Amino acid sequence: MRGLTDSGRGTLQAAFTAVAVLAALALFVSACATGGTGARDEGPAHAEAVAGAAATPTITPSPSRTTRVDAVKLVKDDPAVSAEVKQELKPCVADEYPVDVSYGDLTGGADDDVVVNVLTCGDAVGVGSYVYREEDGRYENVFQAEAPPVYAEIDRGDLVVTKQVYEKGDPVSSPSGENVITYRWASDHFTEEYRTHNDYSNAVGGDASSPS
Repeated sequence: MRGLTDSGRGTLQAAFTAVAVLAALALFVSACATGGTGARDEGPAHAEAVAGAAATPTITPSPSRTTRVDAVKLVKDDPAVSAEVKQELKPCVADEYPVDVSYGDLTGGADDDVVVNVLTCGDAVGVGSYVYREEDGRYENVFQAEAPPVYAEIDRGDLVVTKQVYEKGDPVSSPSGENVITYRWASDHFTEEYRTHNDYSNAVGGDASSPS
């Protein structure tokens, strides 16, 4: 190597450089052909991580306001309910009691209010209607109507009570009309908002007599 001239040294260095470049190029091509382990491999793994992070979150449903109650026990244990109504509150068939129960927001409390209608077994005539409001874990009687026939319902946040009207001689199945009274909760009690009266037609379902 001592005998090499300056031009010889330059030629040798150029050859070494060319060999190094060719070796690096061959290594790069080989890595690409076999799939490599470079930055391209990180793509799918990163996508999977993002997909896992973007999974649909668990949605917790909001709790219901309605707490189901034992309406029969509620009425039977209520000292404000008359003895006559409690006497009617007995099973009609097996353990089926003649009660209709509705839940809804009438008084603006934390839980739904409970409307209970007690009926007769034979004719399903309403003998008592009651509204119970939850207060500190207990249900308080805030409305009652015990002049039969009577029936209470919840209508768009109002309490609507229907009382059928009978004239002398009317059978139980055919009242002459009805009074519909709407109550609204205000200042911790129900107040009457308005009422309507409906007369029923006597001709419907009756036998028409031919004129003589």
